[in-house]
Amino acid sequence: MTPEAFVKRGAEILAAQPFSRLLGVEIGAVAPGRVELRLAMKPELLQQHGFAHGGVLSYLADNALTFAGGTALASDALTSEYKINYLRPAVGELLIARAEAVNAGRTQAVCRCDVFAVRDGVEKLCAVAQGTIVKLTQD
Repeated sequence: MTPEAFVKRGAEILAAQPFSRLLGVEIGAVAPGRVELRLAMKPELLQQHGFAHGGVLSYLADNALTFAGGTALASDALTSEYKINYLRPAVGELLIARAEAVNAGRTQAVCRCDVFAVRDGVEKLCAVAQGTIVKLTQD
């Protein structure tokens, strides 16, 4: 698959996710085992102190992990488990989640993700996550 085809397919997957459409998430880049998701900040995504809500960071990490794992497995995929560590408040005009598959087998991939807040063009690492992504099976 060409890089353009990966981005097109990634955009189609996001468009099929009502929650992703609601938030306004976009694909920054996609390649086998890698993804970048972008989300423009808006007041509805903030908590009471003016930081991006932790649930927004968690969503971005979860979705990026699953994209990275799915492309590494060359399959539709689901999150089996993940954990996230919040490092600092996310303040800025844009959030970026970059995920990659660390290891992929036949049915699962272990992936990691860094979530950055961009303020005035400067990226600051706000959260890190790791998860296990599994092939989607139809039982």
